Amino acid sequence: MALAVKDVQKSISFYQNVFQLEEIENTASHCTTRWLSLGEGKQLHLISRPEAQIQTIKAVHFALATNDVHSFIKHLQTLKIDYSDWPGSINKDYVRNDGIQQVYFQDPDGYWIEVNNDV
Repeated sequence: MALAVKDVQKSISFYQNVFQLEEIENTASHCTTRWLSLGEGKQLHLISRPEAQIQTIKAVHFALATNDVHSFIKHLQTLKIDYSDWPGSINKDYVRNDGIQQVYFQDPDGYWIEVNNDV
């Protein structure tokens, strides 16, 4: 997955603080793009685009799963990151019809992220 970001260092710090992701070597080039490991061979590439006008809606998001969504929500609270349910109620989680619990929040550039317990 690749995201255009205004400030690569700010985004690296956000993703490492929120998800404890390990930075890995950008083997493709010697540019300012930085890579993070998502595990199992998956990567998040943060591409510097300081002039980008990033527009997002919640329906366009990526989802990550955790075994302990309650601990993850407490982690977001510790980091003072607001989250919401799908309808948009602030600092409220949501349980889908299939029983999966989820929260949504945004990164520094406004990209939407879902974290759920669908593991």
